[in-house]
Amino acid sequence: MSLITVHQFTVVEDRHERRPDVVLFVNGLPLSVIELKNATSESATIWSAFNQFQTYKEEIPSLFAFNEALVISDGVQARIGTLTSDREWFMPWRTIDGEELADTKLPQLQVVLEGAFEKRRFLDMVRHFIVFEDVGGGVLHKKMAGYHQYHAVNVAVQETIRACVPVSETFAVKEEGGTYFAKGQRDAKPGDRRVGVVWHTQASGKSLTMAFYAGRVILHPAMDNPTLVIITDRNDLDDQLFGTFARCHELLRQEPEQAKSRMHLRELLHTGSGGVVFTTIQKFFPPEGEDQHPLLSDRRNIVVIADEAHRSQYDFIDGFARHMREALPGASFIGFTGTPIELTDKNTRAVFGDYISVYDIEQAVKDGATVPIYYESRLAKLELDERERPKLDEEFEVATEGEEVEHKERLKTKWAQLEALVGAEKRIRLIAQDIVDHFEHRLEAIDGKAIVVCMSRRICVELYEAIAQLRPDWHNNDDLPAPRAARQAGDKMEIKVVMTGSASDPVEWQQHIRNKARRKELAKRFKNPDDPFKMVIVRDMWLTGFDVPCLHTMYMDKPMRGHGLMQAIARVNRVFKDKSGGLVVDYLGLAHELKSALATYTESGGKGRTAVDQEEAVAVMLEKYEVCCGIFHGFDWSTWISTDP
Repeated sequence: MSLITVHQFTVVEDRHERRPDVVLFVNGLPLSVIELKNATSESATIWSAFNQFQTYKEEIPSLFAFNEALVISDGVQARIGTLTSDREWFMPWRTIDGEELADTKLPQLQVVLEGAFEKRRFLDMVRHFIVFEDVGGGVLHKKMAGYHQYHAVNVAVQETIRACVPVSETFAVKEEGGTYFAKGQRDAKPGDRRVGVVWHTQASGKSLTMAFYAGRVILHPAMDNPTLVIITDRNDLDDQLFGTFARCHELLRQEPEQAKSRMHLRELLHTGSGGVVFTTIQKFFPPEGEDQHPLLSDRRNIVVIADEAHRSQYDFIDGFARHMREALPGASFIGFTGTPIELTDKNTRAVFGDYISVYDIEQAVKDGATVPIYYESRLAKLELDERERPKLDEEFEVATEGEEVEHKERLKTKWAQLEALVGAEKRIRLIAQDIVDHFEHRLEAIDGKAIVVCMSRRICVELYEAIAQLRPDWHNNDDLPAPRAARQAGDKMEIKVVMTGSASDPVEWQQHIRNKARRKELAKRFKNPDDPFKMVIVRDMWLTGFDVPCLHTMYMDKPMRGHGLMQAIARVNRVFKDKSGGLVVDYLGLAHELKSALATYTESGGKGRTAVDQEEAVAVMLEKYEVCCGIFHGFDWSTWISTDP
């Protein structure tokens, strides 16, 4: 194996001659390029280096035919990215050996070079931690694992070998010891079938981490061609995760398969080796007439990978996990979650074990993997009498996680009583007016999209109609976007309701009820930042596992709590261009629920806040404004605020 670095390597192509600062050759292939700027120059920044790479890609593209990683540095800061990374996705690498964060006194460039370019780690990254994803329109983006993903996966593989291999068959694992936010369980025993839990905050790449992990486990010789079973508890999550794995099938060395039914699941798991099978956990429930699930395989090289491992269904006594154990008694379990496990949740730890990797909100925001979420209560903006204001109490917690039931039953529940207040005609009109005014002002400051979360499908439809009365041009019966020329002429904007339903639902709901294929097309439109479809109204769809980086505002008018609330508000924390943060607008008084979620978060060892009060952000802005006024004292800068940008 030959690794050579060349300084000022000259490349001549199509009458252009360029000299990148450092090129790393592996067996003669230029796998990485490093561009450095002088730290003593005020005009030189890491973004000057980034811009230089864009020039290189245009003028000497052949240099990048085999490229796996790009590094930019100005001597103070350093970032690593891929050939297709936009500037917001050039990320810091904050650890050298993975055991802990590197000392902040060390130059960032040193941390990147020693952390990511150590020979074994770099080759490991190239082989197992780089994928291509279609971002739409046939455009491929190359994605590379961040430091938290890389070390989490390696420790998870180490723990998988420990959990799967019986004591009498111990296997030497080559991975190094504990890693940053990724440590083997303290009291875990060989062969206990509990791999552990990976808690990486929402929007930090959890789905890709799962795919990287699957690829590493499949290739490990100790696993002897394992079978992987990926489980979720909802069909939409199953589809989303399956899509991620399908796009990464080259990592898996096989095409994943999705169980269509209970019988299909049994067929897929009746195999002697291999296979990547996706299923919802409910498909493990035995059919009527069967008290327990029949044995499908007693092999020990089966790994069950659970998404959102804190769900209540993972219970060996009454939950679906019992039936999984009956079907796959030798399987080992690993959980991935974007929110922490409550300290009182003993079931999850009994199934999966303890944390083996943690990447919290604070670290994700520092790294630029996510943006902060700001919270704004607009209860005071609704001119309602005290008796017209919905109230939440502790007894309502059960209902907040429930589904709507049939009309007769619903009248008997607390959910129905609250739904009647929340969905009162006067209140819906007030909220519609406030959303329209607020979002139009929001769009003046930053372009992007919004999601409105309502308590019931009835409220979704009636709120849509109220908004459409205020802004008739936002309504569009067609799911296809208006022609570009018409959009540009009228600055067209569209709003939609996304929900499920049936032919037995009221006639006025039918225009909003779409099949799976039509909802998928709408999802593509909503993810496109240039599409006029800028606002969507939902009850529970698109609140988990749905990534829309340009989404910056959530209007919350549904009682939620705990994991569900944290997962929902995380829809607005994705990184996108110059988006500085997401905003959650509360019409129901969920501040207490956010505080409770934060308490669970900090109890579990996480740092950072689930949402920052907007008043705090305003106070900081005013403080900085005063500083700027002092700097420009004596200058007439009135034209700066009175003219168009």
